[in-house]
Amino acid sequence: MVHIAGIPLGDFPLLLAPMEDVSDPPFRALCKQQGADLMFTEFISVEGLIRDAHKSVQKLDIYDEERPIGVQIFGAELESMMKAAQIVEAAQPEILDINYGCPVQKVVCKLAGAGILKDIPKMVALTEAVVKSTRLPVTVKTRLGWDHSSIFIEEVAERLQDVGVQALSIHARTRSQMYKGEADWSWIAKVKNNPRIHIPIFGNGDIDSPPKRWSTETGTK
Repeated sequence: MVHIAGIPLGDFPLLLAPMEDVSDPPFRALCKQQGADLMFTEFISVEGLIRDAHKSVQKLDIYDEERPIGVQIFGAELESMMKAAQIVEAAQPEILDINYGCPVQKVVCKLAGAGILKDIPKMVALTEAVVKSTRLPVTVKTRLGWDHSSIFIEEVAERLQDVGVQALSIHARTRSQMYKGEADWSWIAKVKNNPRIHIPIFGNGDIDSPPKRWSTETGTK
């Protein structure tokens, strides 16, 4: 049985990945009906949340039939991340998730999403601050690295675990790949099999059939 901070998710949990303009309440309800174990909202800008922007605040709408559910945020400024974490906590999801994986330029140029993969110490510092500012379990979604010359996902996993992250989802591509090529699940296997790692590790990327879902146990495809 896989647990995140005491939340039971089953033996082979299936997570609905946060997708902008896709994973809204109707879509989440459909995925829940089809067996998804854990929902996530669309990712939410912390700057939008702290400024009470309607589009951002509306994404906090969650419903009992969706639970357990996580709210995913993205940002790059420490104070904004901490304030947003408190706003998310008030919405009472089960989990607060931080996006360090979005590769689109309008996010990356602000050093948010996958942009922070260029500054791992900042990623760790932001995560630690969020963990300390909320009572919610904090999880992270990220990528292997910025490009193939800077894949530090094993070190990143250890450092995020050390500052209190309760689970880690890894999209097995680099930012430079965007959504092209094949996801390299061997890196997920390395993280999962690292003897220092005890938090749940979830694989992301190219899961488009049941056999690929079950392969998350071994980190292979």
